[in-house]
Amino acid sequence: MTGVIVKQYIGAIDQGTTSTRFVVLDRSGGIVAMDQQEHRQIFPKPGWVEHDAAEIWDRTRSVVAGGLAKAGIGPEDLAAVGITNQRETTLVWDPETGEPLAPAIVWQDTRTDRLIGELGAGHGPDRFREVTGLPLATYFAGPKLRWLLDNVDGLEARAAAGRAVFGTMDSWVIWNLTGRHVTDFTNASRTMLMRLDTLEWDPVIADAMGIPISMLPEILPSVAVSGEGRDPLPGVPIAGDLGDQQAALFGQTCYAPGAAKNTYGTGCFMLLNTGTEAVPSSHGLLTTAAYQIEGRAPVYALEGSVAIAGAGVQWLRDNLGLISSAPEVEDLAREAGDNGGAYFVPAFSGLFAPYWRTDARGVIAGLTRYVDRRHLARAVLESTAYQTRDVLEAMVADSGVPVEVLFVDGGMVVNDLLMQFQADILDVPVIRPTIAETTALGAGYAAGLAVGFFSGLDELSGLWQEDRRWVPRMGAGERDRLVAGWKKAVARTLDWVDPA
Repeated sequence: MTGVIVKQYIGAIDQGTTSTRFVVLDRSGGIVAMDQQEHRQIFPKPGWVEHDAAEIWDRTRSVVAGGLAKAGIGPEDLAAVGITNQRETTLVWDPETGEPLAPAIVWQDTRTDRLIGELGAGHGPDRFREVTGLPLATYFAGPKLRWLLDNVDGLEARAAAGRAVFGTMDSWVIWNLTGRHVTDFTNASRTMLMRLDTLEWDPVIADAMGIPISMLPEILPSVAVSGEGRDPLPGVPIAGDLGDQQAALFGQTCYAPGAAKNTYGTGCFMLLNTGTEAVPSSHGLLTTAAYQIEGRAPVYALEGSVAIAGAGVQWLRDNLGLISSAPEVEDLAREAGDNGGAYFVPAFSGLFAPYWRTDARGVIAGLTRYVDRRHLARAVLESTAYQTRDVLEAMVADSGVPVEVLFVDGGMVVNDLLMQFQADILDVPVIRPTIAETTALGAGYAAGLAVGFFSGLDELSGLWQEDRRWVPRMGAGERDRLVAGWKKAVARTLDWVDPA
């Protein structure tokens, strides 16, 4: 139509565990501009990890303004903005004032360990797995909400009176942007409160946890319009909402059943698309939502979650002072040549997939006086690759489908040493796309698809491009020796914390 201006840009808010960023994308899926700011990691007690939700919203507003300024555009130039977020992180706020009513409990937090034991008493860890796809674990949001109701003065009464609502970080950001209290299928699937078959909150589980359904947000498809933005995105459709790992799967264009990706961020997360079937796991994986396009059947995935990946490098930097910046870890590790016999198992918050052991705690095993900071740096990097192998083995066992190539993304994939070791220890090629920031890309793709900026999944698949491929170079004997050492080190982490 004559005179109609076709908008050329999509935005994506990526609210992560350690930082928030805003990315501007063009029609080719290329990154036009990005702005990013870190937020505080608050550790009030051992095993507790908190965020300040008000601080995160302030950072979100700031990076949106910064990203638009860097791109030289205004909100009116955006066809839509998508949201992706750290999953399971749990917060409550006053729906009238927008005031957070407690610090946000981060997904890594283990304070619900005793509550998990109580929920599983007489039932076992799989009490809700058939309905939700999830084992009882401190990881998930529902028990964190129960803890808040038990421990924040007056919160239960406020909730009963409609003066307190719950959300994961996507809900918080969308509520501030649009005034709507919503979430999507992928984030809801991480609460342990949603039925995978109906995509609705389960009143029986909510009752078992003592959680009022009235606190919970409305569940929307992942690819749909959530509402119209207000400051700092006035008039912009907020469209597309995916938990960060599902967003990475979407950004990697893993739309066919059997396609798998691994994201290396604060944690490490592998997802395998299982199509419209929610495949149960018997090897320690999660059955979870992948994405849902409005008007279509939901797509599911198997997931293996590792709590500590990039966070291990942060620990080297912030707690031990062995490096002054994260990129230094590769050079330091490369100097060592090998791990010197040392293994690092980062079970700071217990072990996630495929072990699910909340009693585990981190260890450095195999130390001799030969080992120095170079070997420790290498052991920290290698731990991410070993944990990924554990997950991949479980994924193949559950799905019956060998993974012939692993698509990778996230901040750690710029580390060539880690990626080569990953290919070696898996004995499969590892492929990095041209745009490694696929979490933000997936949110942008979902937003664009929801408003017709992109025509469909075929167009999105055509935008994906390979950047680099690492092929295995390690012999089978060396691989077996290293993996055996890793398994011994993992065994040393168990039974460290006494049962609650």
